Amino acid sequence: MTDVNLPVILFAAFIAAGSPGPATLAIAGTSMSSGRRVGLALASGVTTGSFIWSVSAAFGLGAVMAANAWMFEVARYIGAAYLMWLALKAARSAWYGNKLMTRPLPLTTPRCAYVKGLALHLTNPKAILFFGALYAIGIPIGTPPAALITVILAVGIQSLIMFHLYAVIFSSATMASAYARAKRWFECFFALAFGAIAIKVLTAKIG
Repeated sequence: MTDVNLPVILFAAFIAAGSPGPATLAIAGTSMSSGRRVGLALASGVTTGSFIWSVSAAFGLGAVMAANAWMFEVARYIGAAYLMWLALKAARSAWYGNKLMTRPLPLTTPRCAYVKGLALHLTNPKAILFFGALYAIGIPIGTPPAALITVILAVGIQSLIMFHLYAVIFSSATMASAYARAKRWFECFFALAFGAIAIKVLTAKIG
């Protein structure tokens, strides 16, 4: 039985959820413009979408790669390249000091916000690529279903906390302002973290 590197998977998921992207920027902008209740509902929709992609990637990729071991190597290099691209993007943002461009969605009810959040994340290229790379890299071939379920639950709970924390933070004007001032330092951290994960992926021993 192969071992799943859960700490690395959770760290990568933590960095991805914390870094600016379509979902996090929408949560931030909506929370500032429509309030905490609507922002939390949007975050719940995003979390549901994240869970759906997590389940699809875990079991779908696992089944395919169990039958085609060569695909693991292909996915490993594609995933590493994607992580390195995220690192360069964060480094560029930190270097030039780009402002945090939030994306408020025109929402009026929590139910509407939930549906919009779900639709946003199910069509979010960042989520699709990230979960595909995450499970292709972090889940060895032959991993039993019980281990996959453990990873899915762990990543799901962490995503729920992260996205809802975004809504709480940005529904407070003081917290949103503090985050914006520290954005460059956050981006430096994201760049280093994504780069470190990409290197670990490329140098990991398979088998």
